[in-house]
Amino acid sequence: MNNDIKLSQCFITVDDADEALGFYRDALGLEVRNDVGYQGMRWVTLGSPEQPDVAVVLETPLPDPGASEADREAVKELLAKGLLRGVIFSTEDVDATFERVRAAGGEVLQEPVDQHYGVRDCAFRDPAGNMIRFAQPKA
Repeated sequence: MNNDIKLSQCFITVDDADEALGFYRDALGLEVRNDVGYQGMRWVTLGSPEQPDVAVVLETPLPDPGASEADREAVKELLAKGLLRGVIFSTEDVDATFERVRAAGGEVLQEPVDQHYGVRDCAFRDPAGNMIRFAQPKA
């Protein structure tokens, strides 16, 4: 069986794309690949130069034009509480990544630690409240 399915994009909800760029572009070093606005919504596509075929898309809360205002408010409330999921990035040196992101002003949630499930990882909160983790496989 030929399985040609690969991850192409993942989406992270942010309430302020410009502020989020300060984290994802400036602190993490992701490159901006696209920045599109449409009817009050905005999608910013970023990615690592190491993975040109994978993109992280920053999007406004519940960008579906058919969503009710109540649903939009519910998503905004979840985002404000930090209850929406972010992503996990892999890195070859989690301690160096941690220091670089912290020095850039990232809000630390967890300093680097060896986990029982086989990685050394750390966590930050992005400006919108999403938890972003960095993991390094243990040798």
